[in-house]
Amino acid sequence: MTPKYLTPEQDYLIRRWERWNRNYFIVAFVALVILLVFSSQLGLSSGDSWGPLGVLISLIITPIIILQLRLACPACGQKIGWQAKLMAPDQCKNCGTFLHSR
Repeated sequence: MTPKYLTPEQDYLIRRWERWNRNYFIVAFVALVILLVFSSQLGLSSGDSWGPLGVLISLIITPIIILQLRLACPACGQKIGWQAKLMAPDQCKNCGTFLHSR
């Protein structure tokens, strides 16, 4: 059995997802650090209450979850987002297609 690889169009879809995921993660990480470091000076948290800070943190984290849920194997359509970290997994567990170059 010969290994299956993505077509150039399918590879483009995976690489685009990886770019979006990586870039958003960097932006979200910086935003979370800024929010957590300066939350008391910005008046976003007070003592035991998270208030607006909790809402802002959830608004920053929600797109990460959405990006993970959107990732599907271009070859078979199986959702593979939870197998991924920052990058797509090496191989689809459903159809066996390699998601990275030879």
